[in-house]
Amino acid sequence: MTTQVSAPETSGSTTTAGRGKRPRPPFGVSAVGVMAVLIALFALVPLGYVAVMTAATGWDTAIELIVRPRVGELLLNTVLLIALTVPLCLILGVGGAWLVERTTLRGQKVWAVLLAAPLAIPAFVNSYAWVSAVPSLHGLFSGVLIATLSYFPLVYIPAAATLSRLDPAVEQSAASLGLGAWRAFFRVVLPQLRIAMTGGGLLVALHLLAEYGAFAMIRFDTFTTAIMVQYQSTFNGAAGTMLASVLVFFCLLLLLVEVRSRGTARYARVGSGAQAKALRLPLHAYQVPAQLALLGLTLLAFGLPLLFVLRWIIAGGADIWAADEFVPALWQTLLYGLAGAGATTVVAFPMAYLAVRHASWFSKALELSNYVTSSMPGIVVALAFVTVSIRLVPGVYQTAGVLVAAYILLFLPRALVNIRAGLAQAPKELDEAAQALGTPPLLSFIRVTLRLTAPAAAGGAALVFLGIANELTATLLLSPNGTRTLATEFWSKSSEIDYAGAAPYALLMIVISAPMTYLLFQQSKKVAGQ
Repeated sequence: MTTQVSAPETSGSTTTAGRGKRPRPPFGVSAVGVMAVLIALFALVPLGYVAVMTAATGWDTAIELIVRPRVGELLLNTVLLIALTVPLCLILGVGGAWLVERTTLRGQKVWAVLLAAPLAIPAFVNSYAWVSAVPSLHGLFSGVLIATLSYFPLVYIPAAATLSRLDPAVEQSAASLGLGAWRAFFRVVLPQLRIAMTGGGLLVALHLLAEYGAFAMIRFDTFTTAIMVQYQSTFNGAAGTMLASVLVFFCLLLLLVEVRSRGTARYARVGSGAQAKALRLPLHAYQVPAQLALLGLTLLAFGLPLLFVLRWIIAGGADIWAADEFVPALWQTLLYGLAGAGATTVVAFPMAYLAVRHASWFSKALELSNYVTSSMPGIVVALAFVTVSIRLVPGVYQTAGVLVAAYILLFLPRALVNIRAGLAQAPKELDEAAQALGTPPLLSFIRVTLRLTAPAAAGGAALVFLGIANELTATLLLSPNGTRTLATEFWSKSSEIDYAGAAPYALLMIVISAPMTYLLFQQSKKVAGQ
């Protein structure tokens, strides 16, 4: 085989695998492109829904519904919530990551996992636990407290991964120039965390815009809670549509701010040789305060919710574990999670294949459409599917297929990012060699590319499953009659102030989410080269 490949190269041929010939996709470039375009159009359904409904409302009516005191109140609540919560999450996330990765903190490996653990507890379960502990909890600062404790791991995980692979030579250079530890951190280390901080901050802000259950439980009004109330009272009236349009505008604005805040600086290490081992900053007298601070944070974010869930389970006794109630909810959660994860992974493959193996401005534009849609709150996606299904395909309204389709749009980037990374690490030369030996493109794709990409695809599917298992808003609006998931059953019982009855569902969600959260943490460390 070597002579067959090398001979054409010596004669100047530029069409061989050895000169970068791209392997043929399993269904041809045009077929993969068509599938990717269809997926992108499908992903733009919610954005199109908001645009069409806003235009149908009329300019005068739209202005009247947007420029009113209620919208101003919701806008103020949202701005204050984001302005207070995101900086707190950045401080806790970056501070925790720095202590774990850059100091002589004792028990570093234990704290590394514990600081990511709160991500396994859904925000509405966290709110349920805090309301159990402090029944009078309500309003803005209660929302900031619960949101910060729920979402700071979204900053901690990428910050810890970035710090673990940061070349300590930059800090050593700063020290040689006379900069102390703190000045070196703020002037040298912190700028290197810019991408991790902006990305994590964006995720926190988008979660704040999308969250419904946590804020409804403490009676704090946001756009999402107001849209849900409007939907329940007038079934997607003009007022709800205008609130949704403002919410979508917020999401797009946050995406734009995040892109602009990345900057154009380079953060990669250039040059050969092994990276030096990081010199950890000795804590000395700060060892005990650091331990106490992390212990307090972990107890508030993870210990207290788990404690009150277990407390309500003990208070409820054996009666709350009626198999005819929680077993169907667990079973349907697993079924929807597996079906949604499988479907999302399959849908992501054409887009990822086109982006990696046939990269162009066109493939990047198609990929971007998925991120725009996934940034929208679940309630906007759900309202879009409710309206489209009723008006265009009434027969599919409130069917399992529509619910799974909404899950695909909400969580497609989780699978897309992982599959794209897996395809990038699967050498295309192996696929080329298989096709050069006469293997059909589809068969070579299955035998070579698919096998090499399978671990990354499995990781993406696991993350999609985690999102579906804890999804509440879209499931409440789109689930078929008789559907009972852990999230919806928890919400039903907690809304009736049956906190003991809600406890088993909360515990099961935590048990299901914990392994997926650990997988997410481990993936971040692998990307960091650990």
